[in-house]
Amino acid sequence: MGSVYALEVFKSQMNFSTNTHGDSRTSKENLPPSVRPDALQGQRPKQRTVLGVLSQNEQHGRSHSQGSQFSKHSSISDSSQLTFFGCPSSSSFDVYVEEACEVVLAASGQEVVSERCYEDAESEAMQNEDVRLLLELSSSSCRDVSLQSEPDRSMMSEEVLCISQYTQDIFLHLREIEVRLRPQPGYLDKHPEITNGMRVILVDWLVEVVQEFELACETLHLAVTYLDRFLSRTACVKRGKLQLVGTAALMIAAKYEEISPPELSEFVYTTDSTYTQRQLVRMEHVFLQVLTFRMAAPTINQFLRLFMSIQPVCATTENLALYVAELSLLELDPFLHYNQSIVAAAAYCLAVYTINRSLWPDSLYSFTGYPMAEIVPCLTELHKLHVCAESCPQQAIREKYKSSKYCRVSFLTPPAVISVP
Repeated sequence: MGSVYALEVFKSQMNFSTNTHGDSRTSKENLPPSVRPDALQGQRPKQRTVLGVLSQNEQHGRSHSQGSQFSKHSSISDSSQLTFFGCPSSSSFDVYVEEACEVVLAASGQEVVSERCYEDAESEAMQNEDVRLLLELSSSSCRDVSLQSEPDRSMMSEEVLCISQYTQDIFLHLREIEVRLRPQPGYLDKHPEITNGMRVILVDWLVEVVQEFELACETLHLAVTYLDRFLSRTACVKRGKLQLVGTAALMIAAKYEEISPPELSEFVYTTDSTYTQRQLVRMEHVFLQVLTFRMAAPTINQFLRLFMSIQPVCATTENLALYVAELSLLELDPFLHYNQSIVAAAAYCLAVYTINRSLWPDSLYSFTGYPMAEIVPCLTELHKLHVCAESCPQQAIREKYKSSKYCRVSFLTPPAVISVP
């Protein structure tokens, strides 16, 4: 299947990259997959492959009793030498962080993180008499009877009214943030050992992991956004660490978005224990430092959901829009040259055109201010990607949307051409 082919392509690209750079040393990442940890042998009887088929994994329950496991491995400050990404090397760096006060790698390979003072917001708030008084007034014992609604009273109209009052402000705020946190197009030029094909395979693998853990669609979009932002602000990431970066991006996204994110050990298991829990926690720490803890990043999925709340569509059109939006995650060029909101608008237009031959409704033009002429370039590129999706070696997204849960929209034949008035 596509993921098995992806694994072979990934390995061949790794070998080609090694020959190109003249590096004859054998790293841990190029060795055959190690045997899984003893703690997981009883639950996972089948051997996993790195960037391989994830559907063979039996979904097991996530034990909340292991919550202390993260804290046990979360400390990255000890008396031993800290090496970036868990790879002790005194002759080369894994990553050079370009911006000041982020992460500095000394020549010895040690990681030096600028010191910051973090104030405890909760204790600070409790010292404020006004805030404490407000908390007392909002407690159940002091609640005004007039503010209590009847149990059988419907609040739908009030909720809709409240949302409609702030929708425009929310959109403008998201537009402002997407420009500020936008990844740099062409950032792979700063990573000689990483190719666009490697990133495509990594994103395809992330789709499989998200499906395996039954995570939200927004978690996938966040993870890819984090990945691109991290690689935009770093340089010379080793090819053997790319999967570690992607796994850390998904773990952070799951913590941010999911109610019950997978355990640390589960993320390690998805890499067939190629990386240790300590390495993954270190990578998470560096990831957050590089992104300066700005994790509330707008995604294509977020804009698309907002557009469909303004102008609702049928279930088939909705899932088709989500499908082509996920396809855009595979390709850096040209979609990284467009804002997330433009890609979302193009996905909306392509889905609507495929189903009922209409395009950008007047309601969304009034809401976003985007004329059709501004969407057409991205729409054209997205249409090409949709047409070629069936022949793409990476098929995780197409397989996902073949399910009846998503109305089997990946089976739909894309239009041969799009007629734009």
